[in-house]
Amino acid sequence: MKNVEKENLIQELKSKDNGTGLFTRKEICDIADSIGVGYPAWIFNNSDLRATRGSYNMTSMFGGQVAQVAPVAQPLPQQPIMEVETAPAPEVLTQAILNVTVENLVPNKDVTYVPYGFFKDLKKVLSSSMFYPIFISGLSGNGKTTMVEQVCANLKREAIRVNISIETDEDDLIGGNTLVDGNVVYREGPVLTAMKRGAVLILDEVDRGSNKLMCLQAILEGKPYFNKKTGETVTPAPGFNIVATANTKGRGSDDGKFISANILDEAFLERFAITVEQEYPTLATEKKIVLKKMERVNNVDEGFATHLVTWSDVIRKTYYEGAIDELISTRRLEHIVNAFAMFGDKTKAIELCVSRFDADTKQAFIDLYSKVDPTLNLDEQDEILDNEKEEAEFEE
Repeated sequence: MKNVEKENLIQELKSKDNGTGLFTRKEICDIADSIGVGYPAWIFNNSDLRATRGSYNMTSMFGGQVAQVAPVAQPLPQQPIMEVETAPAPEVLTQAILNVTVENLVPNKDVTYVPYGFFKDLKKVLSSSMFYPIFISGLSGNGKTTMVEQVCANLKREAIRVNISIETDEDDLIGGNTLVDGNVVYREGPVLTAMKRGAVLILDEVDRGSNKLMCLQAILEGKPYFNKKTGETVTPAPGFNIVATANTKGRGSDDGKFISANILDEAFLERFAITVEQEYPTLATEKKIVLKKMERVNNVDEGFATHLVTWSDVIRKTYYEGAIDELISTRRLEHIVNAFAMFGDKTKAIELCVSRFDADTKQAFIDLYSKVDPTLNLDEQDEILDNEKEEAEFEE
């Protein structure tokens, strides 16, 4: 900015001074714009002029002596407290964000959930006052994330779930600036919110993340975190913990089954106290799960439930032996239960829910089920009769 422009801006500010010499960043920018001068970076970059965060004392530029005013005594600008332009003190920003997120974050209890695997031990960890980060790995659809949520629901503990992807960065996790109603505001991220509330932070699909997750290093040690964007130091509230779920152990996927899984930094992985390998439920437990899912949709068929879990168990054993490349997850059994409740047809339910696999695998799964469930052919005959009935009704 030219000297003449600086002088003009100083004179204009002086003419609008209310006797304190104090101006906000927005007021200075507005005045500079009104007289047609550029962005006054020379003011904002001068630490001697800064009175409080976002407020500048121009008295010395007017030829007077700058009064030493304590930051707490400076009145906040009459702007919405979330606006970055007015830059309220960090504690004001925090209070505003907390006022937005006062809702109860305890997960809803799933009456159909059947505890198994690491459930009991996870409950002990989250019941304690210890900060003890846990990494849970396992194949898709075996209830890893649901288990964490249901432990929190059982303990009435708040939980914040963050789905991790390759795009997840520090702004997504810690917080950053965004636009709201045309104003730039600071939004606190889920990690700091969980720390303040003493909640359980669930990093879902953490092995889909990148080296940008390294911003969590200090937090994974249970230490206070200094937010460089607001100047606030956040100390974890009692009960705060981190549970990460993933399909791999952070080493990538050698078989290509999870092509989006990335190799995570060793220093990041080392900060998790324990790693849990979550397996699919046992045959008896999975049958309980399937029956409860059937009860929820008012379509209980114990014989079908038995056949489904037997079928999935045979497929998984074959998968573990390396004879096939796909398997049936507990989640897929639930999809079949829901499809059966809607269509009332076992064959159709199974076919629709295994169509995600290639043609050979799909047919192999269907053929295997027909050997497990001798009633399947009867269902096919019923379907033919139903189709004939629908055709007749349509022609009428």
